[in-house]
Amino acid sequence: MRSAIAIAQSALKTDDVPVGALIVDSENNIISTGYNEREAHQDPTAHAEIVAIRRAAQKLGTWRLDGCKLVVTLEPCAMCAGAIAQSRINTLIFGAWDEKAGAVGSVWDVLRDPRAIHKMEVVGGVLESECAELLTNFFRQ
Repeated sequence: MRSAIAIAQSALKTDDVPVGALIVDSENNIISTGYNEREAHQDPTAHAEIVAIRRAAQKLGTWRLDGCKLVVTLEPCAMCAGAIAQSRINTLIFGAWDEKAGAVGSVWDVLRDPRAIHKMEVVGGVLESECAELLTNFFRQ
């Protein structure tokens, strides 16, 4: 998670919301990273998770990210939760909870819905205060 926080800080130079993500393979090697790039590309889908998923799929040459873990500093939204499920990632680890738009336990629980086809492990609240502080400071400014 500390690596994801460092990645999130990179978003600050783009004036985007500082959310960072990384994907590791089954041997815990980082295969991709991403931070929010919505402002940089004027792309509403350029959330940190989506950027990291696209890069991982490109690197591996497949959309199926079986055996991979996604680490992200903020609870994913509904769009990102759907992309995470579609990519077949095995484990999601996130930091701060998103009480307004979180889709992995706060507002909705897309990934652990009993009707979901793809099942995965979800771990939330990892270094929560550090992840939340990054966002709080950004919005305070």
